[in-house]
Amino acid sequence: MLALAAIFALAVFGRQADRPAQAPIDDFCVVAPATPYDPAAGLPMLAPRPVPAEARCPVCGMYPARSPRWAGQILFRDGAAQFFDSPIDLFAFLQKIGRYNRSYALDDVAARFVSDFETGGWIALESAFFVHGSAAPGPMRGGDLPAFASRAAAGRFASKQGGRVLAFSQVTPELVASLNRNVRHRH
Repeated sequence: MLALAAIFALAVFGRQADRPAQAPIDDFCVVAPATPYDPAAGLPMLAPRPVPAEARCPVCGMYPARSPRWAGQILFRDGAAQFFDSPIDLFAFLQKIGRYNRSYALDDVAARFVSDFETGGWIALESAFFVHGSAAPGPMRGGDLPAFASRAAAGRFASKQGGRVLAFSQVTPELVASLNRNVRHRH
């Protein structure tokens, strides 16, 4: 009986030596297309929207709806939305949009939002305050930039969790690169 199972396994799955070499796991890539605008949702075309459960982050492939306190979104001029599991991935996307979605360019971006870590509401990216270097692990369990609607809220968080408060203009490409865990992504 065991011999029959072995013959069946070889016939169905082939021998390991007969298989072509597999690509390393870090070559795996999830392409996450933008979510088209749905006028039936009742929201203005450029208003922030709830993150769909099936939406994938185009930078890391995670599901942003699973970490709503860290989520972000970009709305394009045609109303399509791209959702992110963290502010870091949103910033990384903005630095190289064509790397993650070849259908759009920076000029196509009409609005950018991050989730207020404290309330869960949406904040325009440009008005958010971020805490860098806190003890709070981001969605990928590493350092990230929790976002807040006010400097005071960010300061209260930093006093409990550590880190320093940054305005949008202080989030530099170098800082994003130092926190980005997805540098091997190769679209």
